Amino acid sequence: MLTQKVTTFGKKLIRRRFVDLSSEETHFARCLSTLDLIALGIGSTLGAGVYVLAGEVAKEKAGPAIVICFFIAAVSSVLAGLCYAEFGARVPGAGSAYLYSYVTVGEIWAFTTGWNLILSYVIGTASVARAWSSALDNIVGNHISTFFRNNTSLYVPGVLADYPDFFALFLVLLLTGLLAFGVSESALVNKIFTAVNLLVLSFVIISGFVKGDLRNWRLSEEDYRNHTEEHPSIGDFGVGGFVPFGFDGVFSGAATCFYAFVGFDCIATTGEEARNPKRSIPMGIIVSLLVCFLAYFGVSAALTLMMPYYLLNKESPLPEAFKGVGWEPARYVVAVGSLCALSSSLLGSMFPMPRVIYAMAEDGLLFRFLSRIHKRAKTPLVATVVSGIIAALMAFVFKLEDLVNLMSIGTLLAYSLVAVCVLILRYQPERLNPPGKGLEMLELNSQEEEKVIMNPLAGDPPTAMLLEKFSLQSLVRPSDDSPTDLSGRIVYISTSVLAVAVTALCAILARNWKTLLNGSVGWIFVCALLLATLAVATIVIWRQPESKTRLTFRVPWLPVLPVISIFVNIYLMMQLDVGTWVRFAIWMVIGFSIYFGYGIWNSSEERNALAGGKPLHCPSAELSPEATAV
Repeated sequence: MLTQKVTTFGKKLIRRRFVDLSSEETHFARCLSTLDLIALGIGSTLGAGVYVLAGEVAKEKAGPAIVICFFIAAVSSVLAGLCYAEFGARVPGAGSAYLYSYVTVGEIWAFTTGWNLILSYVIGTASVARAWSSALDNIVGNHISTFFRNNTSLYVPGVLADYPDFFALFLVLLLTGLLAFGVSESALVNKIFTAVNLLVLSFVIISGFVKGDLRNWRLSEEDYRNHTEEHPSIGDFGVGGFVPFGFDGVFSGAATCFYAFVGFDCIATTGEEARNPKRSIPMGIIVSLLVCFLAYFGVSAALTLMMPYYLLNKESPLPEAFKGVGWEPARYVVAVGSLCALSSSLLGSMFPMPRVIYAMAEDGLLFRFLSRIHKRAKTPLVATVVSGIIAALMAFVFKLEDLVNLMSIGTLLAYSLVAVCVLILRYQPERLNPPGKGLEMLELNSQEEEKVIMNPLAGDPPTAMLLEKFSLQSLVRPSDDSPTDLSGRIVYISTSVLAVAVTALCAILARNWKTLLNGSVGWIFVCALLLATLAVATIVIWRQPESKTRLTFRVPWLPVLPVISIFVNIYLMMQLDVGTWVRFAIWMVIGFSIYFGYGIWNSSEERNALAGGKPLHCPSAELSPEATAV
């Protein structure tokens, strides 16, 4: 009896959501064009970092080779972007990585993903709002911060900010109202901000190439000594040339630059608001990442051409670079671009936040009142207002520096799970569910080794098919050209083994790489074993037959690209400090308290099971043009 209860409870955790793709009915207004999605992706990705990050990485880590850093980071980001693009073509619904996880790997993983996405978007919104306020304060000579610091100090070490940020509070509430009023209006404002930002960046790139000097890409020690006499407090020289800090600096810089491309995933939340989501979402993700790469590459090249890398100002590299070449008034152009970039980035952070909350609330994993839709505006009104108020209060009083790394965990976890989901779903069998037939019910009879497929809503009698038998040959030489239940299960298990091996390998490399370089036999043996496991799992997946489903976009070179994406994302997660992981654990305790206290008992899948509409099964993934039941 106890075993049966534990088994039933375990099945609840990994049950998967049914998505009916035969109907395009939605509560939202389908008003976003492909251009709107591209602008949304560029605006949320190409934030103020383009005006600051290039100077910091070039001065301390890479020098002129920062252009290589951005290329490596862009390639890594594109791997994640391609996985999002395929899922956007497969399952064009609200919820992004949350929905993708729910239909593929189960409810508990979906909740974990969605809960961390909410945290990422809330912190991202609050931190960008404070950055916008700081940028405005800097333009007016820091008079705003001086006034509030002297008159309304709230400083509590490690908890509250130095002073309440009224500008950040007002800005978040203003954009919350805009988002609640309508999607098309928000998209128009975002396109304006993004267009101005791109114009400013084009000016920076062209000016940099006009006023730049190629000698700054091959500086010698003599050049450095001459500058030292003029500027006693300049940065490190390294060995000079194009790669002054070696390839260690390039890869370290690339890890930092990777976060500059975070944000494109907001496009995946527009599945129910895009006019043609199966086409627009993949195109929006790919085009926005390409434009962002060209902008980062061009700005970093222009910056290092205008000024020697060791003379760059980390806080405001572009204004100082223009000052160095005699174009000091250009700082005002840069300031306008920076404010527009921050504004579009803020909209990009706020736009997906209520949509993830709405998707989770509609599924019953969060409180259902959060899924209410405004009848006229057709926006998730309650989720928008609640999340906006929380983000506004955080921006108003909290010190966010120590919380920003939590954004990275949520985002990288989502990227990893989407790559895993693509890997699993591409190799699953398809079962067409005729329109009007209702949900398919799958049950596994372990005693007779039969699979029973029946449609309870249509009243069809159950039919039985013999379950395939497993053999070693099925791992590398499957008998069928199309996916079967057995091949689908093999891929599911192999992907699970692969994920565990990658996680363990990344943890070792992140914490013990110096020991490995020193020739520690024990760690080298463990790493070799994990690499062998990873290779075998990848080969087994590669040998299984792929689904023939026609999609508007498919990730190329499976399973290699998703595996590389998973490795990069998990390795970057392992680079985060212990304090960040402790805060992550606290956030997850709060989330699981909500899930196990409310969500697991009130989810739509639980209601379907109690109503006899769908069982608590989790055998293999299914996806078809008409329905997704994974």
